[in-house]
Amino acid sequence: MKYVVVLGDGMADWPIEALGGETPLSAAKTPAMDALAKRSEIGTVATIPEGMAPGSDTANLSVLGYDPRKYYTGRSPLEALSIGVEMKDTDVVYRCNLVTLSEEDAPYEAQTILDHSSDEISTEDADILLKAVCAELGEDAYRFYTGTSYRHCMVWDKGKVLELTPPHDILTRKIGGYLPEDRALRRMQEKSYEILKEHPLNLKRKEKGLHPANSFWFWGAGTRPALTSFEETYHKKGVMISAVDLLKGIAVGTGMDRVLVEGANGGLNTNYEGKAKAAVDALVNKGYDFAYIHVEAPDEMGHQGSLEKKILSIEYLDQRVIRLVKEGLDASGEPYRMLILPDHPTPLKVRTHVAEPVPYLLYDSTVSREHTWNYNEKEAAESGNSVAHGWDLMNYLLG
Repeated sequence: MKYVVVLGDGMADWPIEALGGETPLSAAKTPAMDALAKRSEIGTVATIPEGMAPGSDTANLSVLGYDPRKYYTGRSPLEALSIGVEMKDTDVVYRCNLVTLSEEDAPYEAQTILDHSSDEISTEDADILLKAVCAELGEDAYRFYTGTSYRHCMVWDKGKVLELTPPHDILTRKIGGYLPEDRALRRMQEKSYEILKEHPLNLKRKEKGLHPANSFWFWGAGTRPALTSFEETYHKKGVMISAVDLLKGIAVGTGMDRVLVEGANGGLNTNYEGKAKAAVDALVNKGYDFAYIHVEAPDEMGHQGSLEKKILSIEYLDQRVIRLVKEGLDASGEPYRMLILPDHPTPLKVRTHVAEPVPYLLYDSTVSREHTWNYNEKEAAESGNSVAHGWDLMNYLLG
């Protein structure tokens, strides 16, 4: 038996009046998922433990079978694993976003945060801007590492874990009430703005109608993680297929291999087909038992507040990943189980994550079922099937 998880990050949502009470998932044209649903178990699963923040870090750990209350030590250390950062026990790692502030004629704290991703800036452009700031900071206790797109890491030697607000939680708000109380962190954010708002690369971005990446934003602090091996825990050889450092870092921490798909960028126009092909190849030809396909696009479109693009990202996931994975595994003759779900909802109304149960679909190619339901939040809730703890779902999938 082969096993595959297809995770549409932030895919779940709330009913939207403009859609006649439908959600983006139920309104999207998803013939592959709906056909699978009629031969599958559907239900809801709580991926976020009570009292924990609803992030992709805690949620994806949960989906992979790791209780976040036991294994979670912060988001940024997981991302740091992905980009090869060596961490001491005394290091504290922070996410360093390149964000877009409003550039009003006002002090730094009076600026408004417009975009947490700087129009999904390319990694190449981000690297130039990150290095431009680091060249002028002159802070020996802080090390910076380029990640992917707008997502980067800062390591603070003998640092402190401070609770800071994710930038996607405060879009359109003035930043004054959310700045670090630590003087050094705040100074670095302010200095980055002074340097970046006039950087030639940002001036060119504005000429092209793109958001400038004009400030650092620190958040997501944590310490070196200690995850157990996925293969030793579940006796399956696994592979991770994702564009984002968080998921690739979880793979490193759990001893799973990673497939880096060319053109996979975590955005709406990622290489969906490449991800599907990589998963089928890993399961059919490379000796892997388990593949985890993570698609970031629905979450990014939720943060952007774009209904049209969120629906499109779900339709792309359906036709350019799920359909192709099913066709490839069916053609191979291998028996398999496929689990489809989001990690958490990212409702367009609030443009950030919420800690509500999400719909899951569990398909087994060897089991004959006949249902009338489709795959969406409402029908999953009405099915009567529910999993109280997300980390139990992996044992359920692997049977």
